[in-house]
Amino acid sequence: MKHVTQRQLRAFEAVARNRSFSRAAEEMHLTQPAVSTLIKQLEAHAGLALFEQLGKKIYLTTAGTEMLRHARAIIAQLREAEDAMAQLKGISGGTLNIAVISAGDYFFPRLLAEFQRRNAGVTLNLAVFNRAELLHQLASNLTDLAVMVRPPEELDTINESFAPHPYVVVASPDHALAGRRRIPISILAQEPFVMRERGSDTWNSMREAFGTQFGKLRIAMEIQSTETIKQAVIAGLGIAFLSAHTISMERRLGQLVVLDVVGFPARFDWFVVHRRNKRLPAVAQAFKSFLLSDGAGLIEHLMRAPDAAGATRGLARPRPRRPMTDA
Repeated sequence: MKHVTQRQLRAFEAVARNRSFSRAAEEMHLTQPAVSTLIKQLEAHAGLALFEQLGKKIYLTTAGTEMLRHARAIIAQLREAEDAMAQLKGISGGTLNIAVISAGDYFFPRLLAEFQRRNAGVTLNLAVFNRAELLHQLASNLTDLAVMVRPPEELDTINESFAPHPYVVVASPDHALAGRRRIPISILAQEPFVMRERGSDTWNSMREAFGTQFGKLRIAMEIQSTETIKQAVIAGLGIAFLSAHTISMERRLGQLVVLDVVGFPARFDWFVVHRRNKRLPAVAQAFKSFLLSDGAGLIEHLMRAPDAAGATRGLARPRPRRPMTDA
């Protein structure tokens, strides 16, 4: 085992966690054959098979289960070493490791670009995940900071809001409700909804926004991709509850409209989150301060779009920040 590489261990951990070579390859920005090769190399070092396939599913062998325990311990130790070195480097020359919930990938790279412009020499490491994967990143100490709508309740974290995050109901421009003012929830409940999968941040926000009316909604489809949901709505397959930060381009192109629904936009917040006992590298602490001071204003500027039914007027207007909360 003395010739095992960190890359092999990370590939193995990703496959074991995702129970999928293709999803692990996507996460690591590699091809599936490349991931398969890394696993075969690790199995050759171990002298044992680490996975077995039954039907279309893969499972860890007994050796694989034991290897996973050690792989995660080694990866965690390497991250601790990286953190210690980052502390010594300071901001310039440091690496910012940050994970973002999927709705954030519509604007977050531009926030990072602005931070890098102000802090030359910073290396950026951005990963975009669904909620389950994002929580795993936090729990396994694989990221310094996480950006999400709902801070985890099951982890001991420090959570600070830095910008409003509005959600709206969207439809195709030729939908019967497009252009109608003050639509009551009772009317909306008669329409088929195309929505994110159960347990996602968007799904949880939708459940909270609709409250007791949520169970009365007609759920036509659950889809894991926001982009696919938008295309389904454009095609006329239903309406959708989406982050206002994900639809700017489609609204500018006239492909989607925001419905004027009573009680909407539903207003939530973006949170920057890290483990309470996490020793943040200097660059991560600097980026957190950057988000808290400038995040709301920058997002408002980036996401500004023409009004539709008055629904975006003031969507990203900064409001008093919630006090720091602990999960």
